[in-house]
Amino acid sequence: MSKITDLIRSEIEPIIDQRGDEFVDIEYVKEKGQNYLRIYVDKDQLGGIDINEIAYLSELVSEKLDSLDPDPLPDPYVLGLSSPGAEHPIKSAKDWTKARGEYVHVGLYQKIDGKKIYEGTLKSYSDEEIELEIKIKTRRKTLNIPRKLIANIRFAIEF
Repeated sequence: MSKITDLIRSEIEPIIDQRGDEFVDIEYVKEKGQNYLRIYVDKDQLGGIDINEIAYLSELVSEKLDSLDPDPLPDPYVLGLSSPGAEHPIKSAKDWTKARGEYVHVGLYQKIDGKKIYEGTLKSYSDEEIELEIKIKTRRKTLNIPRKLIANIRFAIEF
């Protein structure tokens, strides 16, 4: 993360924690000439965070950012707070813990058994590899994937 996002995170995370919500991620990007500060939040409860809580948090975070001196974001920007979504990337240690036993989508840098994309249930993980249970037609197979081969991994919805 950049110095700007690290600074902003340190200022807003206590506000989010105080509400019993969970900071998930932050990004500061420029798209089509406009700066965007996106903050992703969630809640450890069935159904996750709701729109009313996001609106309230948005007000609190906006007030906090406006009060920072010097302003870490002197250029105009659009602030957006939202849920990370059902299929958000698995990045943090907390995400990995939540993902155990869940259905995930894994993209690889190179093929394993002829494929670069797998979906299945994350059975276990370590710093070196993950154990993914995949379905091939009617049978289940366990696949061990080295972490260094994983380009991306995210939660997925099983159909």
